[in-house]
Amino acid sequence: MESKDQVTLYYRGGSSDKVYQAAIEPRGDEFVVHFAYGRRGSTLTTGTKTSSPVDYDTAKKIFTKLVSEKKAKGYIEGENGTPYQHHEHTDKQASGILPQLLNAIEMADVEKFLHDDAYCAQEKFDGRHILIRKQDEHVEGINKKGLLVGLPETVSDDIRNLSGSFIPDGESIGDEYHVFDLLEWNGENLRPLPYRKRRAHLMELLSGSQLQFIKLVGTAFTTAQKLELWHRLKWENREGIVFKRLDAPYTPGKPNSGGPQLKFKFTATVSAIVAKINVQRSVEISLFKGRSLISCGNVTIPANHDIPTVGAVVEVRYLYAFRESHCLHQPVYLGIRDDVEPGECIVQQLKFKAE
Repeated sequence: MESKDQVTLYYRGGSSDKVYQAAIEPRGDEFVVHFAYGRRGSTLTTGTKTSSPVDYDTAKKIFTKLVSEKKAKGYIEGENGTPYQHHEHTDKQASGILPQLLNAIEMADVEKFLHDDAYCAQEKFDGRHILIRKQDEHVEGINKKGLLVGLPETVSDDIRNLSGSFIPDGESIGDEYHVFDLLEWNGENLRPLPYRKRRAHLMELLSGSQLQFIKLVGTAFTTAQKLELWHRLKWENREGIVFKRLDAPYTPGKPNSGGPQLKFKFTATVSAIVAKINVQRSVEISLFKGRSLISCGNVTIPANHDIPTVGAVVEVRYLYAFRESHCLHQPVYLGIRDDVEPGECIVQQLKFKAE
């Protein structure tokens, strides 16, 4: 491929310092158009403009239009168009803030929370748990380990459209941010407040703003509302449901057991280590059992994802695992997990087929 099929663009304005990459890449006899964007020096958000490979002329038209649109917004090319390189130290910079993490419950416990008015219910989203810290015009993401990460440009721009300084909690999915909590607002620490009051403050923060990519997570309060949500999520094959105690404060970290916020997944996910790259766009994944790595089978890598390297930690959704082989049934590749250490990839994560 020639350099004309790859470009790195930069934008600086006020406190903004952003980078955007686009490239045409071969996939067999056809081509795909990939892009990456975010704050310079941060982890970039990646995606594709081609849901499946296309011929070169079509890919070139998509690429040219994409670059033209960005230049029209004020982006300019770098001196040599050198591809952006991720900086390892950026992902290890501590923010000083930790999110509240949830324990899982079994199916037998769900009925109790559906009928308990002390708990509300929300959809469990299939994304990245991300806090966002906004101080005046400065915006940065914080992952579940408390480390600074990049944010989608769409989300950063929406956040800047909200006045003041604040820290929301939510799930990042593609170009959108699904927000469900508010930890701080204009210097006030909201963590000690009960969840119902924190949510009211969150609604007040978002009210009256024209936000395209920030989505307030819907909440079910009554038994009837929770049952309706439960059946809809199952019908639509969503990831799961979360129950939150309405009078509970926000407590960073994960309790040893139980807790005021609990999740139930209809399907399971596992963080696993790539052990081998196979021939036909699939990889073998492994988990630690004690100090040994054991295979958990293979997972296909979709065309809109790059094939991960050996040793990378990836996230896989599955229905259940077989006890004898530890292999996953109906595995679906979700992407790289740069916020999970290899040592956390253990067999204890697995949800086994019921006996």
